[in-house]
Amino acid sequence: MFRLSNLIKSTLENKKERALNGSIMIWNFTNRCNLFCHHCYSKADPNNKDTLTFDQIKNTIPSMIKGGVKFVIFSGGEPLIRKDIFDIAAVMKEAGIMTYLSTNGMYINEKNAKKIVDTFNYIGISIDGTKEIHNYFRGDPKSYDKAVEGIKHIQNAGGNAGIRFTLTKETQNSFYDMFDLVEELGANKLYISHLVYSGRGLDNLKIDINKDERRKYVQFIIDKAFEYYKSGKDIDLVTGNMEMDAVLLLQKFEKEYPEFTDSLTAKLKQWGGNSAGDRLGNMDWLGNVKPDPFFPQYIGNYLETSFEDVWAGKSSDIVEKLRKSPRQISGRCSNCKYIDICNGGSRSRAWAIHGDLWAEDPSCYLTDNEIE
Repeated sequence: MFRLSNLIKSTLENKKERALNGSIMIWNFTNRCNLFCHHCYSKADPNNKDTLTFDQIKNTIPSMIKGGVKFVIFSGGEPLIRKDIFDIAAVMKEAGIMTYLSTNGMYINEKNAKKIVDTFNYIGISIDGTKEIHNYFRGDPKSYDKAVEGIKHIQNAGGNAGIRFTLTKETQNSFYDMFDLVEELGANKLYISHLVYSGRGLDNLKIDINKDERRKYVQFIIDKAFEYYKSGKDIDLVTGNMEMDAVLLLQKFEKEYPEFTDSLTAKLKQWGGNSAGDRLGNMDWLGNVKPDPFFPQYIGNYLETSFEDVWAGKSSDIVEKLRKSPRQISGRCSNCKYIDICNGGSRSRAWAIHGDLWAEDPSCYLTDNEIE
């Protein structure tokens, strides 16, 4: 996750960047979902059954605390499909873990919105384009209206909800519309996720955009972040799954704010790029733990081995390799001057295309001249 707006503000105002001292876990509490999204990494299905019990979840939390987990993103499938989801969040909050809800918004209504606002530290609702595009991409003709209504219900209950958007060939015609939508709704965050090849995302590799298109969109996001900052608009722009975005931000600073370049460089190196298996992890509905939701291999199972031991890498040597900084990546990454900023990018994409976890990220859009 590249927190673009936060970096711009903290650098230009000489402030310490907000940071979470610990790990973030994306926990898929269920593999049930009321939608059939084209890019879904978990291949969620409405006919799946919940296998993870409340007691199993509750009993895992103390071990997560010992393992350094400070933040849990509630995911699925669709997390609100579980009737005990608020009980799970309450146990987390009591343990001192911050909670984030990632939802398609279709189960948010006037009756439960206040409870959601009071329960979760943040709510992210997925909207993947204009009404026609979103409904096609999500596989339901009512999904767009329900998602927008969900945001409004949250706002009416005294909270705010960010928009989550996945950039693909199927959604790119709505890319610019998403900025209009976030402004129109008064949402306080737009999270733009680059596609990672996993789950149905791997089945639909053909829906990924090309490198030139990606670079053009990232440049626009960066320019928009500066526009929001200068105009005082409280809209946080964040990109995901493409750590090379940081390099384009650095290049803009080198040209337009050279006096702040050293400060930004230090912040980017401290951020460290791709953090899968270190500050970011994934836990699924069967007890499996992965370095990120898209990763092709498990590093252990929290129902069979204590989470802190799994997260410490006692069940897999992959963890140690992922936590090297910078990582030892082959190909173009081996001589890249930005390796200590992006950390080699996505290992999941490297595996999907090269069959090698330690190969270069095939989606890197930086030129050979830029990285030498």
